[in-house]
Amino acid sequence: MTLYLKYRPKTLQELDSQSVRESLTKVSSSGKIPHALLFSGPKGIGKTSAARIIAKILNCEHPLQKGTSCNRCASCTSISQGASLDVIELDAASHRGIEDVRALRDAVGLAAARSANKVYIIDEAHMLTPEASNALLKTLEEPPAHVYFILATTNPEKLPETIRSRTVSISFKKATIPELVRSLERVAKGEKLKVDGQTLGVVARASDGSFRDATKILEQLLAEGKKLNKEAIEEYLFQKKALDIDGLLKTLKQKNTKVALHEIENVISSGGAVSNLMEGLILRLREGLLSLVEAGGEELPGWQKGEIISLIKALYNASREMAGAPIEQLPLEVAVVEWCEEAAERMQLPPRPYNPSLVDNKASPSSNAKDNPGTKAVASSLEESAPKGRLEEVSEEVWKRILAAVRPINTSIEALLRAARPMRFDGHTLTLGVFYRFHKERLEEGSHRRILEDVIATVMGGPIRVTCLLTEAPVKNPVEEKREEVVLTEGEDADIIKAAKEIFGT
Repeated sequence: MTLYLKYRPKTLQELDSQSVRESLTKVSSSGKIPHALLFSGPKGIGKTSAARIIAKILNCEHPLQKGTSCNRCASCTSISQGASLDVIELDAASHRGIEDVRALRDAVGLAAARSANKVYIIDEAHMLTPEASNALLKTLEEPPAHVYFILATTNPEKLPETIRSRTVSISFKKATIPELVRSLERVAKGEKLKVDGQTLGVVARASDGSFRDATKILEQLLAEGKKLNKEAIEEYLFQKKALDIDGLLKTLKQKNTKVALHEIENVISSGGAVSNLMEGLILRLREGLLSLVEAGGEELPGWQKGEIISLIKALYNASREMAGAPIEQLPLEVAVVEWCEEAAERMQLPPRPYNPSLVDNKASPSSNAKDNPGTKAVASSLEESAPKGRLEEVSEEVWKRILAAVRPINTSIEALLRAARPMRFDGHTLTLGVFYRFHKERLEEGSHRRILEDVIATVMGGPIRVTCLLTEAPVKNPVEEKREEVVLTEGEDADIIKAAKEIFGT
């Protein structure tokens, strides 16, 4: 017998999912178990085991107390072994037609053979045809007093609302790491294995929240004679020696295409799976993103939110293309090349000679002449002419130049920038004050940010990073506002309409 079947929970107290254990304990101890229950949740988390436990409680001959089962009487034993005549388990995937439900409906009226109650456990209930579901409705709504239904499904949303409304729903969520470790400890104790909780935690992380998968992984490790220590299991499950996620991310951060591709090839040649590498990168980036938005997660030093989001999207798209790729790692390699080269090209744009006449600064021309053209000249002139790095007045001409440059490339970005103003510039980073949240979010999108930074780099003569902050819109003079409105409506109707269509996707 496989370990999962050997150690599947037999009582409510053995259920490893805490929320389910508490819910079913309350339901059973009330003495009023509903005649129709719906157990919904992912695969391998104990829905069928919980259904059998409820069946035992309903039919136990010698309950120790209200809402429990002795787990020793003939009824409990036969249910545990799957041999009870009064607990009927049906797989809706193979008994999904209306004729199957009609046969079930006819059998419902018969008395229980040996137990007090008949229990029908219908697994994968969402597979029932619409006709079969309709035929089951009346029986679910008004079953005989001795009949109980427990529907189990991984896709409750596919069940008709009429079915769901006639059942009491119990939600089974993915198991947490502590819950998985609790389940594995029970197995380890039964098999007399010497293994610590930290090692079992490694197995738990590889099971994707499934009690069944966790036990199967442990069983596989035992079958192959693997050492039950953290290092050996990590190497076996994740090819840890072949995968260096943090090292590869560091290379990607440096935009080193050649080294990144070489590291991917090393993973493949060392026996590592591309899917594991892809998953490891995405999970690590997710941790970094959550850390940046203060929602938990592990910090990813040196990475900006926009960079992480952009790379996650690229890797996610690559993972979707892997199944049909002639070479498994090809989508990942293409994604890495595109991401690195785009960033590298943006950072290596040839500097545009700096024109001091674009900025209304108070510094003397001779003081700028000794500076190098490009970003340093811009930064120094701005610092001298604007207290605390503010660009509200002195950079008006530069700002107009940026708007004019971005307009032929992407009119939607130019329209978004009309609701923004430059606030600070430190020689490397230009901070924009954006008046509306929607405009800020659009400007921070990967493609829009890249275009904007490319244009600003060209105008200001060097690589410039752009950040956005929400700020209040300036109060305009009514006369100026009217004049501006007239100019826009006379000469830019078509462009504004085009930009609106690009922004809102209509």
